[in-house]
Amino acid sequence: MKIINRTPSAYLIYLLFISAAMISCGGGGGGERETPPAPVVNTPPTAPTLISPTDKVLCISNAVNLSWNASSDSQNDAITYQVQVATDNQFTQVVATGNVTAPSYSVTLDKGKAYYWRVKATDSKSASSDYSPVYSFYTEGTATSNHAPYMPQLVTPSMDATVTPSTVNLEWNASDVDASDVLTYDLYWGTDRTNLQNSKLNHSTKTHQLTTLAANTTYYWKVVVKDGKGGETIGQIWSFKTN
Repeated sequence: MKIINRTPSAYLIYLLFISAAMISCGGGGGGERETPPAPVVNTPPTAPTLISPTDKVLCISNAVNLSWNASSDSQNDAITYQVQVATDNQFTQVVATGNVTAPSYSVTLDKGKAYYWRVKATDSKSASSDYSPVYSFYTEGTATSNHAPYMPQLVTPSMDATVTPSTVNLEWNASDVDASDVLTYDLYWGTDRTNLQNSKLNHSTKTHQLTTLAANTTYYWKVVVKDGKGGETIGQIWSFKTN
């Protein structure tokens, strides 16, 4: 049997050869590694800008459609809008709120009140814009109607009656279709039909006594009925004679 003698120097050369081959197959080990890309930072959407109702508008319907310009998002994320309606401009008394994807929101509110509203945008990664500027509006109140009183009706003395001087009781009747109205009366009288110089205003009863009347004289009088809400009806001129 033949024995191969391997000297130390030959063995070292063999190891160096194997190491070089491994480095060559591995593509080298001394190069710099590539830096991974920086993560994308999410930015919030732009704040909405309000359109309608315009700021400080008066007497709109209490069924209100709020609208605003759509926000934009630099990452094209889906956007949701949070709408708030309150009775104070600090939004401590919020009466309606909504989360919508379209730039509009409908709400029915009380009549005859002032309201404030604002909107903010939030993307699908929970980044929110600032709220929009606050707008205000006033809803139209419930319409009310007032009816003027009916024409006063003569009770006594009858038309063109002859009475004994020097005292006479004037009496009339009056009514109003608005049952809650409190009626008052302005009474005018005198001896000149075109110029009734005497008066008693805001009289609360439907009767009044005239005294110190002259004999053999014709007197004229009329009543104006008022309902306290701006409605009034002027009665016709009545007359009587003293003997």
